[in-house]
Amino acid sequence: MDYAVQGTLDELGTPLSQITFVVFDLETTGVSAGEHAITEIGAVKVRGGEVLGEFATLVDPGSPIPPFISVLTGITDSMVVAAPRIESVLPSFLEFAAGSTLVAHNAGFDLGFVRAACAAHGYPPPAHQVVDTVDLARKLLTRDEAPNCKLSTLAKIFSHTEPCHRALADARATVDVLHALLERAGSFGVHTLEELKGFVRAPTPEQRRKRHLADSVPAGPGVYVFEDEGGDPLYVGKSTNLRNRVRSYFTASETRPRVREMIGVAARVRSISCATSLEAEVRELRLIGSAKPRYNRRSRFPEKMFWLKLTDEPFPRLSVVREVKDDQASYLGPFNSTRAAEDARTALHETVPLRQCTERITPRTRRSACALAEIGKCGAPCEGRQSPGEYAVHVVAARRAMELDAAPVFSAIEARMERLALDQRYEEAAADRDRLASYVRTSARMQRLRSLTAISQMIAAAPLPGGAWEIHVIRYGRLASAGVMPKGAHPTPFVEALTATAETVPPGPGPVHAASAEETECVLRWLESAGVRLVQVEGTWSLPVSGAGRLKARIDHAYQTAEPRRAREGRPLR
Repeated sequence: MDYAVQGTLDELGTPLSQITFVVFDLETTGVSAGEHAITEIGAVKVRGGEVLGEFATLVDPGSPIPPFISVLTGITDSMVVAAPRIESVLPSFLEFAAGSTLVAHNAGFDLGFVRAACAAHGYPPPAHQVVDTVDLARKLLTRDEAPNCKLSTLAKIFSHTEPCHRALADARATVDVLHALLERAGSFGVHTLEELKGFVRAPTPEQRRKRHLADSVPAGPGVYVFEDEGGDPLYVGKSTNLRNRVRSYFTASETRPRVREMIGVAARVRSISCATSLEAEVRELRLIGSAKPRYNRRSRFPEKMFWLKLTDEPFPRLSVVREVKDDQASYLGPFNSTRAAEDARTALHETVPLRQCTERITPRTRRSACALAEIGKCGAPCEGRQSPGEYAVHVVAARRAMELDAAPVFSAIEARMERLALDQRYEEAAADRDRLASYVRTSARMQRLRSLTAISQMIAAAPLPGGAWEIHVIRYGRLASAGVMPKGAHPTPFVEALTATAETVPPGPGPVHAASAEETECVLRWLESAGVRLVQVEGTWSLPVSGAGRLKARIDHAYQTAEPRRAREGRPLR
């Protein structure tokens, strides 16, 4: 006789309605849990859709909060001067969260800071179950419903609370997002915490059904192309091991909704073997730029770049243009958008009193000056107040700021931001911060690119495990040839043969003329990696002593709170 056996409660799992969730958010002084500190903790305890309690406190980080971060979060040194230190706050937070399941938007970031604080003050690391609302959103939402998984995007759909870079408000918004996603998960038969964890990890039926597409993909470096039934590229990627990378698309580790959607459309995977990982990276960029696969987000339109041009005329001005011409003008770029170029132009105008009108002016032009002349932002050459020689002083300053020395612009904008922050005019200070960042980052990037694109030919080599060497020929910043020299081979004939068969690359105008900026940056990263040796350089590889690179680190540090915030809101698909 067969008897029905009732499962244990452990086998049935814990109903989500009975789970106590503690949804929390942190504000910090930077991105690294080992180097930076917590400035605010906000948490909401919920069970069965009911709020049981809230926890919120500012935290004294023990060091000054960078002005840029104060602009982003609104948390200033004066606000935390009387706040408790983390060693006083941490026990209260751990007690508040005891026995709960922790929830955060990109939980890895917030938990990293909590774990670091626990380690620093003698507490065991949290052993809680963890739910990440980013992972849930990727699994449950289509791109038509939510274009990305940012907390701000999801809150607009599911919450009446607007995230504002303050911990408790962001935690409250995450609570609403969590409840909406759990309700959505219920329609997939997910009713327990155990089912929820398994649901996030499980591959889709399409992923399981199409695993055979990876069978013929070889190992080694190269590029893979997912194609539809008609042979049109859907997605292009690269890897140092093609077989392993392509197989990963058909496993539970691939949770991105956009990728899973692409797997459902894909009919085959085409692979292109490459000699080196750098060649694979470059080929990927070139294929994405030419084929423009609809499931690639980045690098699809390398031609859609913008430049800030200091025009070549008697009274030059700054103009946003789409292309670099072979003229006597100076260029700064490339920028990814007109907004970024205009931000950089505004930063330069704050420092250098160039005219901002658009018509052509000659020494004979006579018309009424605009309001900028009255407030000292322009010398009014249109009225004849400045000769071309007098105006040229500002042109030289602008050209130097664009090409060689960003310090005057940086100092002027930084001083203005500090004044605005002291007056609590944070929105204006944030706008200045973004303009300065656009200018400094692009200037540093262009100087790095130009250092390589000015060299007609560079040959470099790097050792591989086992004694072989990968060798690349680079011409004007473009990868012209790649090969692997076997162990024990004589380098001279190998390098000569590789050079003789390399792509011919003619010189051209502007900082980036032979390849996309992304390709040249890939080459630069490889050149700067450990073990690379220069075999031949036709020219001088150098950066300006007073270049923008030394200031970029300060800008990047100021944005270190914003960057993890973007990461916690969902990574874009490449």
